[in-house]
Formats: sequence, C-alpha cells, structure tokens
Amino acid sequence: MTLLACVDIGSTWTKAALVEAATGRLVETRQAPTTPEDVVAGVLAATEGWDAAVRACSSAGGGLRLAVVGYEELISAEAGHRAALSAGARVVHVAAGRLDAAALEQLAAAAPDVVLLVGGTDGGDATVLRHNAAALAAPLQGPGASPRGLGRSGVLPWAVPVVVAGNVAVRAGVCAVLAAAGTPVTPADNVLPDIGRLAPESARAAIRDVFLTHVIGGARLSADPRLRRWVRAVTPDAVLDGVAVLAELRAGAEAPGVLVLDVGGATTDVYCVPAVDAEQASLHRAAVGVPARRRTVEGDLGVHASADALRQAAGDEGLPVPGDDPLALGEAAAVVALRRHLRAEAAYGPGGASARGVGLVVLSGGVFRHAAPAATAAAVQRVAADRGGAGGVLAGARVVVDGRYVLAAAGLLAGDAPAAASGLLSGLLAR
Repeated sequence: MTLLACVDIGSTWTKAALVEAATGRLVETRQAPTTPEDVVAGVLAATEGWDAAVRACSSAGGGLRLAVVGYEELISAEAGHRAALSAGARVVHVAAGRLDAAALEQLAAAAPDVVLLVGGTDGGDATVLRHNAAALAAPLQGPGASPRGLGRSGVLPWAVPVVVAGNVAVRAGVCAVLAAAGTPVTPADNVLPDIGRLAPESARAAIRDVFLTHVIGGARLSADPRLRRWVRAVTPDAVLDGVAVLAELRAGAEAPGVLVLDVGGATTDVYCVPAVDAEQASLHRAAVGVPARRRTVEGDLGVHASADALRQAAGDEGLPVPGDDPLALGEAAAVVALRRHLRAEAAYGPGGASARGVGLVVLSGGVFRHAAPAATAAAVQRVAADRGGAGGVLAGARVVVDGRYVLAAAGLLAGDAPAAASGLLSGLLAR
C-alpha cells in the first residue's frame, strides 16, 4: 500500500493528511505548530513516523503577494486581477495605465513577491504594455523604493519576478526588455486574448512556477532543499483545485455548484465553482468574462491575527461586534466575507452564475472544525438568516464542515492522482 503525506504549511499550523494513494482513503490526520524560523521542522513534526512521500502546499509567511499591472482598470487590469485570484495569490496592489515614478513607488511599497504584467488583447494596442515593461526594467531611485528584502539603498533594481501575460504579439520583446535588466521573467498566454474572453490558466500556471522557484526555492521559509521538493502550490491554489474536484463529483446534482468558506486566523477565503451550464451561458455578458473558478480573499477577516480588523468590519456592516469567542468571530467573518464575495460577483455582469445558486456549502477552518456540532449548526442558521446577502448563499444549500481538512490534500492529489482526490472528497460528501 503506497501512502502519501499531504501537508498544508500555514502561518500558524502545519496540517497533514496521510492518504492511500490508490483509493484516497484517509488514514490519519495530524497538525503541529508551524515553525517560522524554518518551516521544515513543523512538517517533520506533523509527519513523524509516517512512511510516506510528502507533497505540500504553503501559505506560511502570508502566502504569495502579487501585484497586477494592466492597460486600463476596467478591462485588462481587472482581467489580471481575476487571474491572480484564481491562482491563489493575495493581490496586494493593482495599477492601471502607464507607470510613472509615483506609480512605481506605490508598486514597490506594496512589497509583492510577483508582478503580473498584462495589457491589450492579442494583436491590439501594445504601447502601454511596452512602456510598463520598460518602466519595470528601469532602476528605482531612493531608499525604500524596492520591495522588501531586495536590492540595496540608493539606486535599487526592480528584482521582483514578473509574469508577462499580455498581448502575445509583443510578448517576446517585452520579456527581452525585462530579462536584459536582470529581472526574472516568465512568459504566459494573454489573460484577455479577446474582449469578453478571460483565459487565466496559463498565467495561473506561470504564477505557480514563480512561487515555487522564487518564494519556496528561496531562503525566506527554509534553507532546507527538501522544502522545494515537497511544495507544489500556494495553499489557496491547492484548495481551489480541491473545490473543482468536489464540483466535478457533484456534476449530476440538481444544484451542482460548490462554495467553500475558509475562515482562518489571518484571512477568510471564499472559493466558488458555480454550475457549469450557467457559467457558459453568461460568458457573453461581462466585458472581462466570468471565471469558471472564483476566489476572494479578505485580509482583514481573521479570528486571531486580524480579529480587531474583523470587529471593525462587522461594525461597518451593521452586524453585532463579536467578542473573543472564536465561533462568534468565525460567524461574523463568514457573513462579511460572503457579502463581499457577492459584491465582487456583481462586476461579472447581469445574469452570471452566482454563489447564490450553489447546492453545497463547505465550512472550513479551525473555528468550525473544533466547535461542537450543535453550536456550529446554530451559527449556520444565523448566517442563513442574514438579509445582507450571506443568507442567500446558504438558502436551500446543503452545509457541511470539512472536519478533517481534506480540500487542500485533494488539490495536491488532483493533478497526478485524480482517483485518490475523488476518493478523498467522497468521504466529505458522505458526511
């Protein structure tokens, strides 16, 4: 029997699932504190005694910080923003139009790990894309003008890796300009090849490769070479892959769409894979198109590191401000995150497939896993009663708790062991 250890290295906890490779049978789960000085120590603690190959995802250190530089805000920059979110990145900055000195300083201040450079449809206007590539290749002047940990004081080179996913007609030239300046550059297909058609998969794969090479392959999390061999994705990317597998398993259901609400210590993430038929029917309705897999991340909604910001957000939404009870904080995070997700969906245009139409809602995160079932059920009822939008998502949907945290593990298995991924998630559906 071949076993695989699927590990999620989080900022606070490292969670591990021991899975039978052939069937996806869940053998055991464990967790250990993440060791920020060297995350490998936490992985070894969580998998101690397991005779299994390790594959991992990571959001330690805040995960992947990504900035988008686009042609104009409502079309290409927004397309890049959505592509970045689908890749599991935390979008820390969006710039549109020609980059000038002030825009470069704002970009640098956001301290991204990766820049996604987009602009123009294939064969369309390329002047802004070329200008922005040249601007990124030029030196930045002055102390503090370079992202964290890069460059020196004085004249600072732009050393952050760049993924180029704009007009393919000039892609080679744009990449050459950046490479000549010493900028690590990765080409990808255009995220917006035609108006109304969003194509994020190539950029998503490129962002993943950059994450593995420059974030995991660097020394920020560990100098141990095993980490680079183990980690295959940023955690939200792995979870999104797991959600997609879950949606495939429910393809024949009356309401096959799936939404996952993951409430963490620092952020709350919403993942949504709406019904495929409705998705396809709505593609022509939005200028940028509707991504088949969606994710929103709320960096101010967390039950530990972001608890104060969460209370502020709850008050701003007119909700009762929670105290220190973890489940009360989680309930507030759920309501605010779902309301915001629905607002983001409004940008997809009228008639688009919506989170309101999903048939399954999965609650993830320690606040739900560790709470008594009756308490969680009561919290779900209160969220379902919300008239600000969140209740519309839960109305009529089946709600389950990812009690053994299998979505990230399933995402890690989805690429080369799809049967195991499906088998692992079948257990979640059977709950």
